Amino acid sequence: MDGDAIEQELVDELLSACRTTVGDELRSITYFTEDDVEQLYLRSDLDRTADLVGFAEHERLGFRSQSAYRNTQLGEYGATIRMFENGYLSRVIRGDHGVWVTTDDMSMERFEELTSTLESILEDHEPLDMSEA
Repeated sequence: MDGDAIEQELVDELLSACRTTVGDELRSITYFTEDDVEQLYLRSDLDRTADLVGFAEHERLGFRSQSAYRNTQLGEYGATIRMFENGYLSRVIRGDHGVWVTTDDMSMERFEELTSTLESILEDHEPLDMSEA
């Protein structure tokens, strides 16, 4: 992504919401669609060595999960949280776009608050259709 596929207003909202909700535990924020991926934030003490394209390929499976989990007794799909040795990855997808946020350890309540906030922001913004640009 070269920054053209995501509106600056959406970038600003995601950054503000994640910083407010997660605080110092925030490691990174990455926005993605079926075709693009863009890291919006990376904490200064971390290296830029993550394979964003590889992560995106895996996280894009969530676009299909939205429909796979529809109409289950669990209710509407909300988010995916993955545990790693050095932190957590939370993925939220709405419609044709999503965001994953990496964090240090946090309480489940903060993950729920983060998920709710990201869902609301993504629902309020539609990705730009590059064929119309």
